[in-house]
Amino acid sequence: MKDSARYAKIVEWSEEDNCYVGSAPGLIYGGTHGDDEKAVFEELCQIVEEAIELYHMEGRPLPPATSGRDYANKMEQVVCATQA
Repeated sequence: MKDSARYAKIVEWSEEDNCYVGSAPGLIYGGTHGDDEKAVFEELCQIVEEAIELYHMEGRPLPPATSGRDYANKMEQVVCATQA
């Protein structure tokens, strides 16, 4: 498994920015944005790869992994609980 698979990558629509915004919380600050959701995701994946490469080049340990934590279902449970 590639190191990049250990990090959640999020692409969501931003009403404020009127575009898609991509981020990888816990790994990078900021992210990428654009009008095409798929293109934003592809660029985000490249940014994550580059960030990991920088960590390795600088000899720094990678931040704790953020994938595999089932965020989508946890968020759904919170939303459902608040609607009850």
